[in-house]
Amino acid sequence: MKNPVWKKLPLINNESGQKKRFELQIEEETVFIEYIRTKNNVIYLTHTEVPRSLEGKGLGSLIVSKTLEYIKENGFKMAPLCPFVAAYLKRHPGKADNLLAPGFSIG
Repeated sequence: MKNPVWKKLPLINNESGQKKRFELQIEEETVFIEYIRTKNNVIYLTHTEVPRSLEGKGLGSLIVSKTLEYIKENGFKMAPLCPFVAAYLKRHPGKADNLLAPGFSIG
């Protein structure tokens, strides 16, 4: 993490657009994870994006970590469809404990 202040940034749950997103606002840019939430409280994490100007600074991992905390704190389950999220969970398998929706695994 290039800037320790970024760890303190609040995760924004933006449900106002056509696509729902978890967001971090950094240097007038937005890092985000798009998601779909089902009526059964499963959150499908579908896409992670870090602006080119912020790539390589650990912000993708930061938003995944904060999103997993949100999912856990709110009693949801998740389905990691995004390749970046799946790769993060393979590197940090303990972060997925009790969060994976039925039928999903880290493999």
